[in-house]
Amino acid sequence: MKSSKRSHEKTVTPPQKGIRKWTAQEFERLVFESHLKTAVFDCDGTLWSGDAGYGFMAWSLEQGLVSRSTQDWIDTRYRDYKAGNVSEEAMCGEMVQIYAGLRDEELRAAAARYVNEFVRVRVFAEMAALVERMRKMRIDLWAVSSTNRWVIAEGLRDFKIPEEHILAAEVRVVEGVITGEIVDVPTGPAKAKALRRVGLTHPDAVFGNSVHDLAMLEMARCPFTVNPSPSLMAAAAKRDWGYFRPQAAEGVEAAVAGE
Repeated sequence: MKSSKRSHEKTVTPPQKGIRKWTAQEFERLVFESHLKTAVFDCDGTLWSGDAGYGFMAWSLEQGLVSRSTQDWIDTRYRDYKAGNVSEEAMCGEMVQIYAGLRDEELRAAAARYVNEFVRVRVFAEMAALVERMRKMRIDLWAVSSTNRWVIAEGLRDFKIPEEHILAAEVRVVEGVITGEIVDVPTGPAKAKALRRVGLTHPDAVFGNSVHDLAMLEMARCPFTVNPSPSLMAAAAKRDWGYFRPQAAEGVEAAVAGE
């Protein structure tokens, strides 16, 4: 689960001098002229706007899915994270571990309700169309996210990326019950590690929006920055990468640029 809320970055930034902003037509042409066989996507901020991981956690606390003591503990930990005293990886892992003791099917159902109400309406239309065209071309599609697996699997249902191709933050489930044992927390360099673990050492294309996606973007033959955060924008400029801003994010970028 990764986003501007946890990386302390604004979602958008004015374009930096020297970095090329692709139009929707240029972006599509670059993607499909690259003769891709494999494509890897970050999710929050790349396929849809906002931080679905943090959003689901806050919503699930409001729904009373965890105990009051757990709510108080994770609230304190999140405050410490915002103060820079808890790492991104630790925070993402703990935001999954809080559901230990609940049944997996209960969290899947909760994720479905959350995604239906809060995530589907924020999907970037251009990215949805891009993924659908790739799927029809039989390009091998993968997703890597530090948001919990329940939310990501549900969020990707409409994209038809198979669940076995989803690498996300998760804990072990034993006999249908969620445990506190971490299986994976793909964020930062761990995203690249997760891809290597499944044999994707050099994916043809990677799409990401945050500095936490940089390690896997650097693995790709064709790195595509989408809706980049300020830190990723700076990194992209140094590497002579361009970027694409979906239409749904354009108004925010214009407002920031005008400040």
